[in-house]
Amino acid sequence: MRYNAVPADVRITLLADLPEALPMLAGLFVAEWEPYYGPEGLGDAEADLRACCNRDRIPLAVVAIDAAGTVAGTAALKPESVASHRHLGPWLAALVVAPAHRGRNIGATLVAAVEDEARRLGFPALYTGESPASGLARLLVRRGWHEVEGEASSLRGPMTIYRLSLTET
Repeated sequence: MRYNAVPADVRITLLADLPEALPMLAGLFVAEWEPYYGPEGLGDAEADLRACCNRDRIPLAVVAIDAAGTVAGTAALKPESVASHRHLGPWLAALVVAPAHRGRNIGATLVAAVEDEARRLGFPALYTGESPASGLARLLVRRGWHEVEGEASSLRGPMTIYRLSLTET
């Protein structure tokens, strides 16, 4: 996959095509979401990522890799994400950019890649939850996402649910 806005030294690929990235991504998940994936948490980062090693069904993940082979970030297309909204889906989830790569448009490129994967798989819409601390709302609105829920509950606290129609031209 090649996206115009991504830095020239970064490529986007499916996690299924880059399984050697699993340990780096698991470390990134633990660092970013330590309460859930850390030693005291309930999550298993590597197992969750391994479940996303699909090409033609969800869950699947996309990965940004720099020229040196270092993981720059990832995002996933999952059947569910926010427990209080299991009736909606699929979801853009697990979006994280490595600290050294932030501010380079990689997050926006990962969002675009997940949107493209959802279209490729024939989904009519895509959802995501955004917590106020993430700063993702402006990017989502710029990309055509619309708020559908004022506030939902999640493991990370209150969040707003957004929807993107994938069938509008």
